[in-house]
Amino acid sequence: MVKKEMIAMLLAGGQGSRLGVLTSKVAKPAVAFGGKYRIIDFPLSNCINSGIDTVGVLTQYQPLRLNTHIGIGIPWDLDKNVGGVTVLPPYEKVGKTEWYTGTANAIYQNLAYMESFNPDYVLILSGDHIYKMDYEVMLDFHKAHNADVSIAVMPVPQEEASRFGIVVTDDSGRITEFQEKPAHPKSNLASMGIYIFTWKALKEALIALSEQSNCDFGKHVIPYCHEKGERLVAYEYNGYWKDVGTLGSYWEANMELIDIIPEFNLYEEFWKIYTKNDILPPQYISADAVLDRCLIGDGTEVYGEVHNSIIGCGVVIEKGAIVRDSIIMQNAVIKAGAVIDKAIIAEQAVIGERAQLGVGEEVPNKVKPAVYAFGLTVIGEKAVIPPDVKIGKNTAVTGVTTPEDYPDGVLAGGETLDKAGDMA
Repeated sequence: MVKKEMIAMLLAGGQGSRLGVLTSKVAKPAVAFGGKYRIIDFPLSNCINSGIDTVGVLTQYQPLRLNTHIGIGIPWDLDKNVGGVTVLPPYEKVGKTEWYTGTANAIYQNLAYMESFNPDYVLILSGDHIYKMDYEVMLDFHKAHNADVSIAVMPVPQEEASRFGIVVTDDSGRITEFQEKPAHPKSNLASMGIYIFTWKALKEALIALSEQSNCDFGKHVIPYCHEKGERLVAYEYNGYWKDVGTLGSYWEANMELIDIIPEFNLYEEFWKIYTKNDILPPQYISADAVLDRCLIGDGTEVYGEVHNSIIGCGVVIEKGAIVRDSIIMQNAVIKAGAVIDKAIIAEQAVIGERAQLGVGEEVPNKVKPAVYAFGLTVIGEKAVIPPDVKIGKNTAVTGVTTPEDYPDGVLAGGETLDKAGDMA
């Protein structure tokens, strides 16, 4: 029987509904990030940089692009005969078959996979956070404290603490209380959703809670282990960590990559971020192009102006087009004379000649004010915007739109235009 000291289980099945049209056709961990990466590249790279060579990736919602991206794990050196990366979708079983109904339920349904490696420890990760963490250091901490469960935590401003699962610790770092999104938090240590369990403690908890509906780590497994008197400790992390679950935090995290001194550095030699690289020609910047403070992916052609933006691979920005404070994902086309301010434009979208995005005052979105906010204009995958139209802020557009869809050539701020049926 194979024996692995620690294996990782990476939860990548989430829909990410707060990213709106960006996740209508793709799971959140597969959303493009930083010009050439996808969000899941960051936890996967952390695994390989931390010496973890066995990773189960649990998928469910819109998994096609994620599966294609991960493949057999070659970019992360995870194409191994024993271990490596394994994509774990829900599957049919004898008798009761079900989708993954919660984070812990998903792990429970893969007990046999974990059992096959007979691990001493299991690392549970989310596939939708941007950060660099050495999980080996966390494992050393776990062993040194003789813990059954270690939870990675980070200090957050006290006024934001009620948005998170909060842990309360004693002087030795042992967790004495766990509060799930409390109205009156007793500490500011927020759980990052990164756990190390001893295999025995995890297995026992999952089996005991197997009948629990929507079984979740924060709500069920951690409190169960705590009540049983198991040793729970908090591993404090003070580096960069970003949950890119909203359009605002997603846009912000991308923009932080181009700060003069970026908080999150993609260029560190000792902690590389690995990804699947397509075979693309070099980027081309024409003599007339104007660029400042931007990341530009391979195969991209720039003939216009780009300021303070993240441009993916294979993008074309035609002559006279101006892009500011925006994220343009791979293979999108910005036609001549178009002006784009603070927008997120998904893969393969086409913005017509002289179209203007991000104009006018900021008003709340009428349909989903909590999603389409932050003053952003969001254009869905493969959407087409006709020439000469104006689109306001806090808007979302999907599908192939025509001039008739824009009364007087305008989509006012706060409006939503869905020609693809993606927002139902």
